[in-house]
Amino acid sequence: AAVVWTDAIQGIILIVGALACAAILTFTMPEGPGQLFEIAAAHGKFSLGSFSLSLTEPTFWVVLIYGLFVNMQNYGIDQNYVQRYMTTKSTAEAVKSTLFGGLLYIPVSLVFVYIGTALFSYYTARPELLPAGTPSDQVFPWFIVHGLPTGLTGLVVASLFSAGMSTVATSINSSATIVLTDFAKRLSKKELTEKQNMGTLYATSFVVGTLGIVVGLLMMRIDGVLDAWWKLASIFSGGMLGLFLLGVVCKTVRRVHAVVAVILGLLTIAWMSLSPLINEGSPFYRFHSPLHTYLTIVFGTTVIFLTGFLLTALNRRGTE
Repeated sequence: AAVVWTDAIQGIILIVGALACAAILTFTMPEGPGQLFEIAAAHGKFSLGSFSLSLTEPTFWVVLIYGLFVNMQNYGIDQNYVQRYMTTKSTAEAVKSTLFGGLLYIPVSLVFVYIGTALFSYYTARPELLPAGTPSDQVFPWFIVHGLPTGLTGLVVASLFSAGMSTVATSINSSATIVLTDFAKRLSKKELTEKQNMGTLYATSFVVGTLGIVVGLLMMRIDGVLDAWWKLASIFSGGMLGLFLLGVVCKTVRRVHAVVAVILGLLTIAWMSLSPLINEGSPFYRFHSPLHTYLTIVFGTTVIFLTGFLLTALNRRGTE
């Protein structure tokens, strides 16, 4: 509950900071706000992408399907979301919270997408303000430090820290809770004392926090952190989402059927994830996946669910 309240306050600071940045970018264009939209439109920055039915490129449909599966993962199995449900007083309040969060996600995301477009127009109109060769992930921080008025710089920096702190706090808290409830308590032969429970939570928080620092340092070397995260999320969560959906739909699924389904799903995920690493001259290139990597979570989840569902249906028919 403490993490949820902290996240709520930090979320408000984040949104206020983002709105301030969007407004300043819009109204400080050399020729007025209209210039921002003219530059963005001329460079196709308001385009929703290709509407081709191809599954080999990040078309509108590929991104849409990916988004549907990722949000099913977020609201279904992600402990960062689930622990919030657990703080509500009833199922009805949990549903209301989920709907509100899902609807709020759309305008908040649009604000940040708009900031990216506005930054492009701003520095296209005033290229002398941005050092040549600045990586894309560093353009927004550069604007915060050099483009905002002194007072607002502190607010936006605080909002960025709020975003990071809320994510870190939620992730560490949920990870520690999982280790305690799903592993330590279940594997212990006797009931753990309150001191042992807290010791487990502290130790897990330290380990997860340390791993987070290491991963964060490694991600600093990547240009396009969001794109990298989307791909990693597809790889690591596709199997869990498929198993979750199988358990929700098939109440009588057997363990052996679930294991077979997960194995096939993980093989599909591994095949699609490793395919981009195969060079065209390699003899294994003929076996590479032509599908875009965003679809990894889609096909991994689908294979697990359909395999488990069909095996359960065949087993039920065989016993009748």
